[in-house]
Amino acid sequence: MNTAFPTIEDIQAAHDRIQPFIHRTPILTSSAINEIAGCEIFFKCENFQKVGAFKARGAANAVMKLTDSQKSKGVATHSSGNHAAALARAASVAGIPAYIVMPSNAPEIKKKAVKGYGGEIIECEPNLKARETTLESVVERTGATFIPPYDFMDVIEGQATCALELIEDQSNLDIIMAPVGGGGLLGGTALTAHYLNSNIEVIAAEPQGADDAFQSFHAGKIIPQSGPNTIADGLLTSLGVLNFELIEAYVSDILLATDPQIIEAMRLIYERMKIVIEPSCAVPLAALLANQDRFRGKKVGIILSGGNVDLGKLPF
Repeated sequence: MNTAFPTIEDIQAAHDRIQPFIHRTPILTSSAINEIAGCEIFFKCENFQKVGAFKARGAANAVMKLTDSQKSKGVATHSSGNHAAALARAASVAGIPAYIVMPSNAPEIKKKAVKGYGGEIIECEPNLKARETTLESVVERTGATFIPPYDFMDVIEGQATCALELIEDQSNLDIIMAPVGGGGLLGGTALTAHYLNSNIEVIAAEPQGADDAFQSFHAGKIIPQSGPNTIADGLLTSLGVLNFELIEAYVSDILLATDPQIIEAMRLIYERMKIVIEPSCAVPLAALLANQDRFRGKKVGIILSGGNVDLGKLPF
């Protein structure tokens, strides 16, 4: 591996650095779901995290690592979802401005969150080109530092702290599952698992309607996302370059789940565990249930990535 990725010491330092910004989220279990799944599942509840998603970790780490002169000009990003809120909140806690470029069709709950944390929203057309050009003009106007949502070392290092807690609290896992969109959570998780216990298998889960990571993984090169169509709105983005390097090195497989399977898994967690999760968050359980033989009798950690769902638009 040519790139210098964070060491385990770097990840532990990041965990210390972001303490004022985050919760140490609990691990929940459900004997009813274990019975249905045929294995023992330990859910790491990042839906209880600040801003309702694991993204609080990477954003906080990236903000804390800025120099004083960078901080004075603030931070900027483009995101339709949880990274937007996470960065706005991290900036607010650090007392610096945040400029967030959001597509006009971003979920209302996610826009509300950004405003609530004091972020300034700049709306753009809902396509990547518009997001990028709008962001460039914002950075030019303000001098703010661009904090990318996933393909950025400080963000990956922050996301890696989630698996650090999971493995510390539940050390006997055979497998850890995480969803994959841009790959920041998955890359960070795979890196931490590799350092702490290389016997733990890291398996990703992706929606069938946005399967660029699955395709890239099997092709051995990045295949960009084209026309994604899935209810898992947090996983529509193309895989990051840095993250792909980590995935190739340390992830053993990527499994797919269809939208009906994702909705079914989401409903199962609501019904049996009484907790709120967003569709993207249900993808690992959906993929596990679609491939039960692979997991039979194993101890499986699943990162529940977030709970920011519009309650007026639940799919069941």
